[in-house]
Amino acid sequence: MVGAVPKLRADTRAHRTTSGVYARALRIGLICALVPLSLTLVQCGRAPNPAALAANSQANTQVVAKTKVASGDTFDDRFPAPQFTDRFPSASESLLLRQMSDFSPKRAVQQQPEQAAYKVASLEPQVPYQRPQREDLTTLVSMKSSAFPYFGNNPASDAPFLNISKGDRRGHRSYSGRVYWQDETYSDSRVLVHVPEHFDVRKPGVIVVFFHGNGATLERDVRDRQLVPQQVTDSGANAILLAPQMAVDAADSSAGKFWQAGGLKRFMAESADHLARLTGDPNSARAFANMPIVIVGYSGGFLPTAWSLEVGGISDRVRGVVLLDAVYGELDKFASWIESHRSGFFVSSYTHYTARRDRELMSTLRQKGISVSEDMDGPLRPGTVVFVQTGDGITHRDYVNRAWTRNPLKDVLVKMSETPSLALTRVAATNSSASSR
Repeated sequence: MVGAVPKLRADTRAHRTTSGVYARALRIGLICALVPLSLTLVQCGRAPNPAALAANSQANTQVVAKTKVASGDTFDDRFPAPQFTDRFPSASESLLLRQMSDFSPKRAVQQQPEQAAYKVASLEPQVPYQRPQREDLTTLVSMKSSAFPYFGNNPASDAPFLNISKGDRRGHRSYSGRVYWQDETYSDSRVLVHVPEHFDVRKPGVIVVFFHGNGATLERDVRDRQLVPQQVTDSGANAILLAPQMAVDAADSSAGKFWQAGGLKRFMAESADHLARLTGDPNSARAFANMPIVIVGYSGGFLPTAWSLEVGGISDRVRGVVLLDAVYGELDKFASWIESHRSGFFVSSYTHYTARRDRELMSTLRQKGISVSEDMDGPLRPGTVVFVQTGDGITHRDYVNRAWTRNPLKDVLVKMSETPSLALTRVAATNSSASSR
């Protein structure tokens, strides 16, 4: 027993020695591991080193350059720029276009009982939907029955109208002696057609046939300078406009096909079909074919006006004739129509250029017992005959825009629409801006 105790104490001392060595080694190992980590954590609170970033960037660039072909994992490879076809796919690649009806609920095969009508609450009153008004329609239409081309005779001489030739070209020598060639001056078959947005074929209306003067074209002069379509619209009358191209930009009043018997009748019949198509109702051709007519002749337009009244074939449809500084001749034809058509009206406004012939026509009518007025203050009624002389400040060139008043054609249509017996309805009020033009 005595020997046992010392041995136990020796073993204990050896164990303690060994444990101390292990503890010291463990502490040293932990310190070695924590020191680098602490240094890293300290760096997290500092700004990055620009030199280190530059070096890393250069290294990465070199690595990418070496591996570009092999890996194919560059920025451009991963995020390619969009191509044109990506933004604008072809028709076969595009999404299918759908209508709003594609998204509405489909009806069941078996019809359900009709649901009671219901209202949706609103904080403000709802304005009922109104369809937008139709816009004015102004266009050029080629018509076979228009004034030109014309290959007939000149009734003044009973000789061929195209009385000059040069090689393959044919032309006409005018009264002034100047030669106008057919392909330049007498080949335009177009007609200026104007339908105001308020026009209603179901109501009483009128067709205005406008014969322009010398040296004019439909677009430059009739539409843009003389504003004839605008005057028709601004009148508010239920009226449409037909203006055939006469001699193109020439000092010539030739009537072309309107010289021929039935020329105006054929022109109005063809126009009726065009108007029916243009207004979107093919069934309205009959209404256009029977609609009353007002013929307006300006300056050289007196010649086709006179012949249309004399041989046009439908003079009974003509409810009115308006001459704007245009009585240069054919007085017998105008007097004959006035005397035999007392249901229509006649207006002639003139400057000093045509004063002599207008006074001669007035004298002829008075001798026939026809009352003649010399102002436009009164209403236009069936049988009204008016001659109005305008002052020296009124020029012939601007006569369609300013005669006895501004926009004389508009004034005639307004006065005409105020007389129900002339079979014309005024369906639109003239606004203040239009009146001031």
